[in-house]
This record gives sequence, structure tokens and C-alpha cells, in this order.
Amino acid sequence: MATPRVLILRAPGTNCDQETAFAFQRSGAESEILHVNRLLEAPRRLADFQILCVPGGFSYGDDLAAGRILASHIRRRLAEELREFKAAGKLILGICNGFQVLIKSGVLLADDEQGMPATLTMNESGKYEDRWVNLIADGSKCVFLQGISALTLPLAHAEGKFVARSAAILGSLDSAGQLVLRYARSDGQPGNEVPYPQNPSGSQANVAGVCDPSGRVFGLMPHPERYMDRTQHPRWTRGEGHDPGDGLRIFENAVRYLR
Repeated sequence: MATPRVLILRAPGTNCDQETAFAFQRSGAESEILHVNRLLEAPRRLADFQILCVPGGFSYGDDLAAGRILASHIRRRLAEELREFKAAGKLILGICNGFQVLIKSGVLLADDEQGMPATLTMNESGKYEDRWVNLIADGSKCVFLQGISALTLPLAHAEGKFVARSAAILGSLDSAGQLVLRYARSDGQPGNEVPYPQNPSGSQANVAGVCDPSGRVFGLMPHPERYMDRTQHPRWTRGEGHDPGDGLRIFENAVRYLR
């Protein structure tokens, strides 16, 4: 097919749009950054793209809660267009604040009769966490994680604690293979209860990323767009890190899937 087109949706307070657009372009896609107001004026523009990405930052200052205002815009004014977008087999990615938006808008995990099945809330530490983490990935279901079993990525957030409404819902998401990215111990190995700060948010089941039942909608708290090159790794001068950086693989998988 032709070069995949990516819509990077920004809002007041978004600050990772340029880096995310670059990551997709480096992976072989064509990126366009669009303010949410322009999309709200002409929602049908969404159909011109094959990938929608909601990048990181602090949309609308996270004034009510992280991602809530942008999520409300999506729920009220873009729901039908996003249903069509998903039904067409296209891809949706939410990074950090974008993950918060996707989960609070119902785009990632559909509401049930009691509302949202899960959310992202204040870190267990009660503070903003800015650090590098080891991650275990399950690439069997999620398009973005195909062929990936482990990652090292940076994160920076205050509201990244994944919490399901009930133990039954958490178990159901786990059984369905939707808890596709988890924090690992400092040695890179999984654990039933990964301690702080290796699980910096205190997320249930060490969850760092979730996909929808199709595997084509994916949200994650770490920032893959911030690790494109080995020189972005904090210990690259000591010979650590990968070239290209681990984050590039996520964007490459999206473009490869559409081709």
C-alpha cells in the first residue's frame, strides 16, 4: 500500500507531538500534527489517515485529571468517527497522556453498564515519577509489540497507576491477553509484585501498557519516542543502550503492519 499516514493529535499542553511525528517518519510513515480543534471542526478528516496517535504531555493542563478534558471531547464529539476508524482495521496509539486519554474516553477499553472498567490514577508514591524502567512485553496479541519480549524505556508521569474496577475485571483483561506491557525488576525479569521504583506507579499486576481486544489499539505509560538512538540512553557513554533505541521498534511495527 501507499505510505501510511499518521495523525498526531495535539491539544493545549501537549508537548511530545514533534518527537512522536519524527519517530513515525523515521519508521517510514508520513506524519501530520493536527490540533484537536481542527479535527472537531471537520471530524471526517480522520478517515484520511491509517494511524491515530495521541502523544504525551499535559493536555489542557491536566486540570481536572490527567487526560480527562481531551477524553471528554473525544467521547462527545468524535466517538462515531473513531468507531469507524477502528472498524476499518486501522491503528490507534496513546503514549503517556495519550494512554490516559484513550482509557478515559472508552476508546481503549469499552465502558460496561457500570462505566469504565479501569483507569489510570495518581502514582502510589504520591509524586511525579521521571525515570527509566525495564519492561516485559507480550507481543502475541498487540500489533505494536510484535516480536518484542523486553524493552527499556523512559517514563515521566504523575498519574500512571493502572487500576481495574475489580479483581474480576483485572483477571479478565489478563486472561484475554490485553495486559501486554508490564514493569520488570531491575534485572529485567518479571515478578508477581515488582517493587517501587521498578514499578514506579504502583500499577496493579505491574501494568505499563494495555491493548484492546483486537490488538490494534494500544496505550502505554513509558515514552518510546524518547529512545530512538543509543545516545539517548542515560548510560550510553558506558557502552549501554541499543542502536537504534528500543522505542523505535514500536513505531516500526505499526508501519510494517499496515504495509
